[in-house]
Amino acid sequence: MIRRIREDIGAMLARDPAARHPVEVLLCYPGMHALWAHRLNHWLWRHGLRLLARLLAHIVRRRTGVEIHPGARIGRRVTIDHGMGVVIGETAEIGDDVHMYSGVVIGGVSRERRKRHPTIEDGVVIGAGAVLLGPIRVGRGAKIGAGAVVREDVPPGAIVLPGAPRVILKPERTAQLHQREEVHFAGTGI
Repeated sequence: MIRRIREDIGAMLARDPAARHPVEVLLCYPGMHALWAHRLNHWLWRHGLRLLARLLAHIVRRRTGVEIHPGARIGRRVTIDHGMGVVIGETAEIGDDVHMYSGVVIGGVSRERRKRHPTIEDGVVIGAGAVLLGPIRVGRGAKIGAGAVVREDVPPGAIVLPGAPRVILKPERTAQLHQREEVHFAGTGI
């Protein structure tokens, strides 16, 4: 457990230029606190202590502003920067090295008891206020712009821009952009 917390702190220090020291991340990053608590809640959920897991998740949400359902599966070195308003649903699956900003919703669109939340593959960056809905798949290394609403699969390495309903820069196009000029992506947009 301590090794995983150190790994998470290292990931946040690498991704957030405002993070200056490991102790600062340990004490002052509610997104990290929510993820660490989720590990316990997920363990309780998997071992049949579902009411306790939900109760603890509720307490964590009130303290951090980050709501993670105990059933969600979250990989390693996932970071939530400025976590207020982040919601991650029950059947969501999040891979390793995913970084998300405030207000991200990884939600469902069905009331049926089946897979109804997104699957986020490794290395994805999700901008502030982005909403990902339904049992979609966001491919490895994709970038979701701030404020984007995504309801269909995103290919690996693609960039989803906010505003238009289906603006996706395919991996081939993003490679061309990278060759001509550096493409900047931050929590506020692309």
